[in-house]
Parts: sequence; C-alpha cells; structure tokens
Amino acid sequence: MTKVMSIVNVVCLMMVAACAPKAESPKITGTAKTPPTVNAGESNGSPAKEIEVKKVEKTDAQWKAILTPEQYRVLREKGTERAYTGQYEKTKTKGIYKCAACKAVLFSSDAKFDSGCGWPSFFTPLAKGTVIETTDMSHGMIRTEITCAACGGHLGHVFNDSPDQPTGLRYCINSVSLELEPAGDAEKK
Repeated sequence: MTKVMSIVNVVCLMMVAACAPKAESPKITGTAKTPPTVNAGESNGSPAKEIEVKKVEKTDAQWKAILTPEQYRVLREKGTERAYTGQYEKTKTKGIYKCAACKAVLFSSDAKFDSGCGWPSFFTPLAKGTVIETTDMSHGMIRTEITCAACGGHLGHVFNDSPDQPTGLRYCINSVSLELEPAGDAEKK
C-alpha cells in the first residue's frame, strides 16, 4: 500500500510540474568580441536563437591525446563523475561554459542554478542546436542524454524536475565535460 501511495504521489507531482505556465523565449545577445548570453530573467529561458555548429571529428587516439583520462572516460565513454566532486558544481563565476573536448559554446552562467544534485545544473542551453538530446536506457532507467552537437561528447542528462526554474528543466552536466570562460576573458580576445 505504501509503495502504491508513493507512486501516486510521484505521478501527481509530475502532473503539477507539467502544467506550470510557460512564458515567452529569452533574448540572446552578443557581439564579435563577447560571446552570446541568455537574458534568463525576462522569460522562460528557452533559447530563442539557433546557432550553426561546426562538426569536430577526431579518432580515439586524437581524443586521448588532448583529454585527461577522466575527461576521456566521461566525454567519449559516457561515464559520470562522482557527485559533489566537480570543479563547477558550486561556482558562481559569470561566463560561458564550453565543451571541454572541442570548445563549442554550450551554456551560460545566466542559466546556471544550484539544484543540490551534485553536478552543475542549467535550465537551458545557450542556444538551440548546441546540444543533442537522445533517449538513454542504460542502468535500468529511461533518461535523456545530452551530448555536444559539435563533437558528440557526453555531457550529462536533462530532467524535467525543476518546476521552480523558467523551463522546468535541469540539464545535469558533468564538470569534467565543461570548460568555463569567465566573462572578462571573452572581452580580451
């Protein structure tokens, strides 16, 4: 009976989250000297702009030569870093998060939030087309895997369990899959 009540409670919570009102898409701004940023405070946070992604292809040997063993395990072999151990889990630094493998732009710090899950969490990618979502049925679960659209590197998973965020989504990303470019560094380039 307790098990049935738990399932009923979970289903009810999922239905409430799915019915939450959605707002219009955010504005994405940027110049040649500064990377685009999501203005997440005015809308539902969904990326309004699609960017062209240049495909990056390398052999396993080439990836092994440029990635640390942990980066290779996560990005190329679809591993997961241990919760609460990643360098970006608690960081509040403003900037752009790029793919650690190919340096493609993925997320903005404007969309980062503390979900308490142990990995960096974002409510939206920086722009449409920067990540690819694929059904992942490994480990006896059905989840949505997120990979870099440019190089195919495994980033993490997205969950529809954050009704307090503008999109209701939690992009749960391995720190080792990311590289943060602080906001001031982009202006120096």
